[in-house]
Amino acid sequence: MVHNSAMRRSPWIFSVPLLLLLLGCERPAPSQRQDAAGSTACDGALAVGKQVRIPGGRVTRAGVAFRDEEKVGGEGEVGTFEIDVTEVTNAQFAEFVQATGYVTVAERPGPDRQPMGAAVFDRATGQWRIDPRVNWRSPTGAGSITKDDEPVVAVAYEDAEAYATWRGRRLPTELEWERAARGDSAVPANMEAERRDAQGRWLANSWQGSFPALDTAEDGYRGLASVACFAPNEAGLYDMVGNVWEWTSDWYSPVVAPATFEQSTAADPERLGKRVIKGGSHLCSSDFCARYRSGSRQPADVALGTSHLGFRTVKEIREQES
Repeated sequence: MVHNSAMRRSPWIFSVPLLLLLLGCERPAPSQRQDAAGSTACDGALAVGKQVRIPGGRVTRAGVAFRDEEKVGGEGEVGTFEIDVTEVTNAQFAEFVQATGYVTVAERPGPDRQPMGAAVFDRATGQWRIDPRVNWRSPTGAGSITKDDEPVVAVAYEDAEAYATWRGRRLPTELEWERAARGDSAVPANMEAERRDAQGRWLANSWQGSFPALDTAEDGYRGLASVACFAPNEAGLYDMVGNVWEWTSDWYSPVVAPATFEQSTAADPERLGKRVIKGGSHLCSSDFCARYRSGSRQPADVALGTSHLGFRTVKEIREQES
């Protein structure tokens, strides 16, 4: 994964074997999922800006691990906390930028005085590129259009943390994130259980078809969807699985969790130290990624935003507030 700013804003091209490392995707305009009456089934207008209180308790994956990196983490106690019902949207992030004048990492100039940009996946070529024109305002490059109720993407860890701090909140730990996603339950033994129910209805925005050549959009979307277009989980949270990956505050290691920065750096071939991201995205397919699951975890370069990585925020609830 590219790290320094001079390389990041160059038009680097990445082949399919590197997709799991870069974790980004360019999106065409999504179709609208509709209910039986023909109206859109998204609940963003009702859900954005709201929070849910998650009672403290034990997190467990109960030994269910579909990937080697899932054999660590996902076990431990968390206290009571409050978490955003949806991923942070473009409209919410725009409010932050307008109030503070904040400039994201992707928009800042590199050594060559050009914007550092972010990573985007080109569906036409099946390859990654790091594009200086990509940022949260234009997540797939110059001229791309965002919707207010879509999750903000192309934000580096620093950007997400700055927004959370402005709101008087913070980013969740990996354990908090999993507690919000599953409650007292263990990871389902069925790899597909969190993206499709027993009746075959889609529960998450993911990739259907052969990745990266064919996305059949059986779930109603090609690429990014607006927030809250799929049914909420038992806690009332939308898109905990699928749509966009989400930043957590934990350092990533495939062999120990929670990890320290030193442990993360030691386990990282690039010696950068990376953060844990959770939940999978619209890029995850059954034949390539299959990380549309609450127990899945991946590393992400803190200095690099991608076009399908966003975040939501949390706030600790003290005992006297519970």
